[in-house]
Amino acid sequence: MPEYLLINYLPSDRQPTQEEIAEEYPKWAAFLEGLKDAGVFVDNRGLQGADVATTVRVRDGETVITDGPFAETKEYLAGYFLIQADDLDTALEHAARMPSSEYGSVEVRPVWG
Repeated sequence: MPEYLLINYLPSDRQPTQEEIAEEYPKWAAFLEGLKDAGVFVDNRGLQGADVATTVRVRDGETVITDGPFAETKEYLAGYFLIQADDLDTALEHAARMPSSEYGSVEVRPVWG
């Protein structure tokens, strides 16, 4: 069955409080359970913020290491869900149910292999 990565992007200016995180937790738990109940869940991971990222580039044989993300953007990569779905339309339906789709964005990509 094809796999799809649901890539979760959040606005870079959105720093939720602990109360907001606690309020939103049930939505995320329900989303995860929905994926499991549908039999499509494979993996899920969150990422620390872009402020702790390190970018590595090799140019003309020289390695350059830079603190921070590759580029400044209005959104940052917050995490992902890896799912198995029959087709792209099914993956998009699951992506639309991701709680952060209401204030961020979800990119859906087929996985190679």
